[in-house]
Amino acid sequence: MKRGSSIERKTKETDIKIKWGLDGSGNAAINTEIPFFDHMLELFARHGFFDLQIDASGDIEVDHHHTIEDIGIGMGRALKDALSDFSGIRRYGHAVVPMDEALCLFAVDISGRPTFVFNGKLKGYTGDFDVTLIKEFFKGFVNEARVTVHINLLYGENIHHKVESIFKAFGRALREAVTKDKEIKGPLSTKGVL
Repeated sequence: MKRGSSIERKTKETDIKIKWGLDGSGNAAINTEIPFFDHMLELFARHGFFDLQIDASGDIEVDHHHTIEDIGIGMGRALKDALSDFSGIRRYGHAVVPMDEALCLFAVDISGRPTFVFNGKLKGYTGDFDVTLIKEFFKGFVNEARVTVHINLLYGENIHHKVESIFKAFGRALREAVTKDKEIKGPLSTKGVL
């Protein structure tokens, strides 16, 4: 049975619809009204072999903050819904991904405990996109999915390459963590629950 979830989140600032298939082939249909962010989410889906549809509108005339954060919240909720009781998954995933001169180490634990750690330098703009908002996306995702994420952006010069290495690593690490393993019965925890 394929795992997935659909969510809708509507506030006074944003209107977001997400359909996420965890057991997919990397197909993405992303429209956030923020082209650079669309590209990053497409990379995430492709490298994680997720089927991901996102249709989002927001008050981007103010700035991109609300839309980026609310997509993170929506994706976190969708992941949590799709995994339900965390039964039979590997739980942990990590990836080290180079993008030309940039290198990112990304680790995730589907733990039931929201923790977000970011190490590295990420500031400035690519086009009109403020890359510091990437942290707001991950904060929203982590808090709603109730997962632990460590991002170590080890180095890089080109801002686009740095962010791209993060999203490719995100896809690969999360794919590993949500993968079913026939050797794992129930949640992978000595407590018997996550």
